[in-house]
Amino acid sequence: MQHIIENDKLKVVVADHGAEIRSIVRKRDGLEMMWQADAAYWGRTSPVLFPLVGNYFRKTSVYKGISYEMGQHGFARDMDFTCVNANENSLEFLLQDDEDTHKKYPFAFRLTIEYILEADTVKVLWKVENINEEKMYFSIGAHPAFNCDLNTYSLRFELNDKSCHELEANVIANDGSGCLSNDIDKYDLDDGILDMSDELFAKDALIIENSQANKVTLIDENGEDVVAVSFSTPLFGIWSPVGKEAPFVCIEPWYGRCDRVGFGQDLTQREYGNILDVDEVFRGEYSMKFNL
Repeated sequence: MQHIIENDKLKVVVADHGAEIRSIVRKRDGLEMMWQADAAYWGRTSPVLFPLVGNYFRKTSVYKGISYEMGQHGFARDMDFTCVNANENSLEFLLQDDEDTHKKYPFAFRLTIEYILEADTVKVLWKVENINEEKMYFSIGAHPAFNCDLNTYSLRFELNDKSCHELEANVIANDGSGCLSNDIDKYDLDDGILDMSDELFAKDALIIENSQANKVTLIDENGEDVVAVSFSTPLFGIWSPVGKEAPFVCIEPWYGRCDRVGFGQDLTQREYGNILDVDEVFRGEYSMKFNL
């Protein structure tokens, strides 16, 4: 089932499956802002990444001596959420653990995702509740894909270090593991702007750590802002499928990332992993402001 929130500026469609945004349409001209999941390039639009962002090394984590296998970006994106609250401006979805999730992930949880539409902005709020009698370890992230021409559109980064004019990005290893190498690429920015092309993603996603920026804006061929993604996450990704010249780019705020190649697989020791004490609640968010 799909749910709609809208105002005089935007119409937002969210599905129960994955609690995934499927469409954001600009009302004044009917322009679709989001990638429409053409499987020839990538069959998703804006999946929620939980309880894993990226990949475990060798697809496996170990907790209390037990191994758990889980695919890239976790299982939430492939599960049906329950819409527990809906009105004209907001939607709230809930996912809870079950027997199937326990085969991949050792913890009980409540994951709530809320979408709020305010004028030209869609806010996304995450809440993770630890309902175990022990600490809980997890990651969570976003993966929204925006329609664009990679050869004519660009990205503007609002760097937290105003004196810096380059972006440092960690590089995915070329061994097929989907995990991080020890290499770092540096990109010179012209007034914060990075031009895009298919070649930019030749090594897969750009993984930007250390809170280098908290806002990334997609800019069209006329220099006009299309959408500004704002976040307070410690890292984020920029991605388009390797070698496909796909007509979209993903701007991805993350609380967590893939393992580094060679990591020992201990779930409690993952870099950028999040830890919740008993009965503790994690809250995170990001927003998408569209130029109308």
